Amino acid sequence: MRSLAFNLAFGLISTFYTLWAALAALRPGRGAVRRVIARYVRAMVWAMQAIAGIEIEVRGRGRLPKGAFILAPKHSSYGDGFSVYAQFDDLAFVTGDHLERFPFFKTVLAKLGAIVVDNCGGPEARAALTRSAAAAHAEGRKILIYPEGHLAPVGVRFRYRTGVYYMARDFDMPVVPVASSLGAFWSQEAWTKRPGKAVLEFLEPLPVGLEKDEFMARLEAAVEDRTAELVAEALDRPVTRSVLGLPDDEQRRQAARAAAAAKAGA
Repeated sequence: MRSLAFNLAFGLISTFYTLWAALAALRPGRGAVRRVIARYVRAMVWAMQAIAGIEIEVRGRGRLPKGAFILAPKHSSYGDGFSVYAQFDDLAFVTGDHLERFPFFKTVLAKLGAIVVDNCGGPEARAALTRSAAAAHAEGRKILIYPEGHLAPVGVRFRYRTGVYYMARDFDMPVVPVASSLGAFWSQEAWTKRPGKAVLEFLEPLPVGLEKDEFMARLEAAVEDRTAELVAEALDRPVTRSVLGLPDDEQRRQAARAAAAAKAGA
């Protein structure tokens, strides 16, 4: 019953605030939309706790650097964005262009100053990421980017993409790895939610100026190792390290390439 009630509340709350944000987007500047989205995020965090029974404990606030920085969290739950966004007053976030297909979202995202990139990636996507991140950096805003680019099941990691490295290098910004056990209670986009206490933990910022390979290795190790520990704590089980997997869209592309190669060789 909790899952049903939360999912109904999720739909109603999201519809209400999307329409409100679309109206707010008609006003000049970002302020009106930003305030609506802040209320939306707080409403969703409240619903997670009050209806789904998922409490979020935040750890590591004292590790956050002063000024602008980049947040690089684990992404195992649709609720991740709400839990992270709720911790900051004004956060620029990186999202795929799939959200622009929903009614009103393109206008709202533009007003928010969201950094929208092509889900297919490539040099053009990285260039767009750099341009949008430059605007956010110029405004002194903190930036949220999920290095895996996809929702990963608990216990699975996807290839960490290098966009976060180039952003940190280009703007000389510290990167804060973020671990989370929320996926143990709300896995990816699953209908069923489990009550319990999830932990969102800000980890030690990575040193500025690392070479790409070292940066990516240290980021992945920090996020994955601590997330595995938090999941073990949440589920009262031994720590199990994540295994490398492939997102569904990459699996489909690989299957299509294999089928095309087989056809060509026939």
